[in-house]
Amino acid sequence: MFVSNINVKISRDEKAKEFPLPSYETIGAAGVDLRASEKVLILPGQRVAVATGLRIEIPEGFEAQVRPRSGIAIKNGVTLLNSPGTIDSDYRGEIKAIIINHGQDPFTIEEGDRIAQLVFAPVVRVSWLEDKELGATERGEGGFGSSGKK
Repeated sequence: MFVSNINVKISRDEKAKEFPLPSYETIGAAGVDLRASEKVLILPGQRVAVATGLRIEIPEGFEAQVRPRSGIAIKNGVTLLNSPGTIDSDYRGEIKAIIINHGQDPFTIEEGDRIAQLVFAPVVRVSWLEDKELGATERGEGGFGSSGKK
């Protein structure tokens, strides 16, 4: 059972119309797969913004997060920078995945390859309450690694 179901308008470039709409690949999948709408060669250490040919209209109060696909990450050392990348509800441009090749070999993305996931989430906004002091906790100001190694 899912918390909510939202309707999202989608527009596709001609190239993206050759491929199915993004879909959930399994019953328990949190994200839909995004496909490349172009062929791209990514050299080791290189980063590229790969086009999907998709534009979406996210309802106000939600965001979409572009996340890596674990399969190409473990097999090829290819993943996303700026992950998760946030798509705000007022953005109407093309969705692109910023991909980096951390592997040792060149990596080719073919048109139609699944390159990333798109996960939708509600947005929570804060109202700042400025104060001179914050409430005390057991951890206090302990930062990176302060909770110990167990």
